[in-house]
Amino acid sequence: MVIDNVLAALNELATIQTVLLMVVGVAGGLIAGAIPGFTIAMAVVLTLPFTFGMPAVQGLATMVSVLVGGLSGGLMAGILTGIPGTPSSVATTFDGFPMARAGKPGLALGIGVWSSFFGGIISATLLMTLAPQLARIGLEFQPWDYFMLVMFALTITASLAGKNLVKGLIAGAVGLLVRAVGEDEAVGMARLDFGLDSLLSGFDFIAVLIGLFAFSQLLHDIRDPAAAKKSLSDHGTVSVRIEHMGAIREIARHWTLLIRSSLIGVFTGVLPGAGGSIANILAYDQAKKTSKNPEKFGTGTPEGIIAPESSNNAVEGGALMTLMALGIPGDVTAAVMLGALLIHDVVPSPSFIAEEPVLSYSIFLAFFGATFMMLGLQSVMLRVFVLVTRIRMYMLAAIILGLCGIGVFAINNIEFDLWTLLWFGILGFLMRHFGFPLAPMILGVVLGNIAELNLARSMAISTDLTLFVTRPWALFFLIIAVFSAAFPIYQNYRGTKKWTLVYLPVACFSVAVPLMMMGGVARPVLATIVIAFGVYTLWQRAQSGWQLDPAAADELKISEG
Repeated sequence: MVIDNVLAALNELATIQTVLLMVVGVAGGLIAGAIPGFTIAMAVVLTLPFTFGMPAVQGLATMVSVLVGGLSGGLMAGILTGIPGTPSSVATTFDGFPMARAGKPGLALGIGVWSSFFGGIISATLLMTLAPQLARIGLEFQPWDYFMLVMFALTITASLAGKNLVKGLIAGAVGLLVRAVGEDEAVGMARLDFGLDSLLSGFDFIAVLIGLFAFSQLLHDIRDPAAAKKSLSDHGTVSVRIEHMGAIREIARHWTLLIRSSLIGVFTGVLPGAGGSIANILAYDQAKKTSKNPEKFGTGTPEGIIAPESSNNAVEGGALMTLMALGIPGDVTAAVMLGALLIHDVVPSPSFIAEEPVLSYSIFLAFFGATFMMLGLQSVMLRVFVLVTRIRMYMLAAIILGLCGIGVFAINNIEFDLWTLLWFGILGFLMRHFGFPLAPMILGVVLGNIAELNLARSMAISTDLTLFVTRPWALFFLIIAVFSAAFPIYQNYRGTKKWTLVYLPVACFSVAVPLMMMGGVARPVLATIVIAFGVYTLWQRAQSGWQLDPAAADELKISEG
């Protein structure tokens, strides 16, 4: 039955016109993703009117192609200029841009391209095989669970801050404060508007993002007249040839990281409202925490590119799962896709895949095929984008700032967004100058609204605070938030303090509790496996006599000395 549906869907897609439209869609998505301020959602929205007169399969395949291209397009701007083309490529800049400035833009871009490709393939495979099963998880989440999920995500601030923990926490708090400006979405009350009508709608997220990353980076790059006359290629040897083989070797070396990050992306996409802006930072954080060399993150390590790029491309596969199986859009882009389905008289529901098998599998195959097209088209287009590194900085700054301004203004057609771009650009420049990390602030801006909205919803439903710790998913996220916040301390003292020997077993036993509470068959079995691993780890510690690592103790003394 499945094979028949796949063959029927393939027959619908395998027309010259549909394939050409998919190629154009992927190319358009790559261009849109590479332009700072021009979001994937905007690209899909602009594509929507052109699909009105098309058959359902053809129109949806075109929009899926734009979506896939946009997911990967953001890495171009992020790696070459340090400015994320889309919110879902923010974490890519943390290591992609330093690697490009170190004279390896070809390798950085190659790693980004292939990580995006493999992340998309993993996501597409799961989309085709696990859509109904994984989508059911999204139905279990209530406001208490979403709030605790965001609390877990906010613990990432500690990891992103690095050694400047206090400054990182301050930056994160400022991000939350910025998100609080404007009208409260839950009750409609104005706050922190200082009597200004322009502040009632708050600060536009894209304008804040572009200001903090783009404008501040441009100010930093051209503050010295001599440096402004140089190009990025003056900082190292720039190769126009994309280093595909070198990139594949690096990814093969970290294949477990690729798979783990892709699964993080898929899971985040399944959760309605999460999206790529959370997934790429979550994957980056987990990569840093599990890395043997966490101190290299932020300096141009391949792991820092593989994790966010594979996760953000895997997000939309998860988002499409909930969209097609339940009619619940996982993010803004999926919401636009929902509108496209409705326009073509298709209503997603739990019975959608069974009732519309050809259309369903056409979307699956379009996502799969567009991922391969993305690899081929981006490999060609990146050769052109690498040439950007040869342009003098003052010329590049003027062009990028112009594109940023156009992109920011085009979102809402509001002049105030341009002032937001300016103010946050200056703030970002000052933060860079005084050693405040920008990533925690962005995280606060991204997550603040989600946390507040779900907290308000949960309190409106019930004032019983115990629900935040008695609901299985809420307790699950609370436990991993506590252990995630303590992980940097554990990593610093690992092997030098007695308590670090029981950190992992205690974490396993704690996580097993909410898994057992969820009931069913699969989750208690998973909990049993986790408990068994914890017991095995304790047994290993006991067999070794609870010995500490002398080499780790010496390294700690040197670092503290």
